[in-house]
Amino acid sequence: MIYLDHNATSMPRPGVAEAMLATLNRPEGNPSSVHGPGRAARQTLDEARRAVARLVTVHESRVIFTSGGTEANHLAILGVADAAEKPATLVTSAIEHPSVLQPTERLAQQGWRVLRLPVEANGQIAPAALQTLLAEEPNVRLVSIMAANNETGVLQPIETIGALCQAAGVRFHCDATQWAGKLPLAADAIHADLLTLSAHKLGGPKGIGALVVNAALQLVPQLLGGGQERGRRSGTENLPGIAGFGHAATQVAAHIGTEAQTITALREKLEEGLLKSLPDGIILGHRAPRLPNTTAIALDGIDGETLVMTLDLTGFAISSGAACSSGKNTPSHVPLAMGLDHALTRSVTRISLGWDSTEDAVDRFVHAFHRSVDRLRKGSHFA
Repeated sequence: MIYLDHNATSMPRPGVAEAMLATLNRPEGNPSSVHGPGRAARQTLDEARRAVARLVTVHESRVIFTSGGTEANHLAILGVADAAEKPATLVTSAIEHPSVLQPTERLAQQGWRVLRLPVEANGQIAPAALQTLLAEEPNVRLVSIMAANNETGVLQPIETIGALCQAAGVRFHCDATQWAGKLPLAADAIHADLLTLSAHKLGGPKGIGALVVNAALQLVPQLLGGGQERGRRSGTENLPGIAGFGHAATQVAAHIGTEAQTITALREKLEEGLLKSLPDGIILGHRAPRLPNTTAIALDGIDGETLVMTLDLTGFAISSGAACSSGKNTPSHVPLAMGLDHALTRSVTRISLGWDSTEDAVDRFVHAFHRSVDRLRKGSHFA
């Protein structure tokens, strides 16, 4: 099987499993305990926290470990909202991940005014639209905008967005689960008060993530109990997951520059090969800056789910959209927000390369993709 679905989850990097097993194979206790085994666990926890902090250039005290990106997004959005004296205004975009959109919908039911910025045809938010909104809306409490879209790979102008929020005195939350590990990222450079990370998107284990928090920010915890994670998130820490996260973060930090260049070259080769025999193919966001690894292609007359299953049977793993939304018989909100019609939206497939992708794998995939599309078009009944 050739795996090309790294935006859904990336393959664990070398040494990650070993780092996790080490926490299980030696007598480490609860990190909150003061005896020897507890102190050993605390040392492992602290080392991993420092590694994650270095990845986004912040002090380790700002890293709050969570069960993943979804929980980190909930803690950021609901934690800020719960700290407000009364409902206010929250600004987000039309292309956010469901783990951002659904908490904002809950806040709307509780009296919050939730505004979703549209995106242009290239998938980017216009900073001028946010600037105008911040000038006209005096009661904005939080702006939550993703760094990179999980389906198209389109990068948002997060440094400009963060600067606009800072100038307006508004808190900025950035879901960076797709950006982190693929391109360099510094939380303070983009003026992010809250930054969401997820280990398994960058070659770490599933079930562990982090929220990077401005130390001065008032944030109401969503999980109550023993007061772990500086009182921000209670619950005994997932030490094996955290150790794996720290190991992956260290590897990413060491190789991110050269890795991004290599993967960008592979993506360009992939897209050139796809469009050579499929000139009607539409690469979503092709005129916008994108993640080095992500290609989302729409093909008239093709059903994306069927194409994904066809390729799976021939030994290739790709996606027809966000993995967390698979199985839903509704078009993705992301290409719709970019202006694609419903029929074309249902044709979109996503190829996302990773740290272990090779030129040979790309060549073989392009050949299989063309063959599969040709077969489906000859026998397709899709509109």
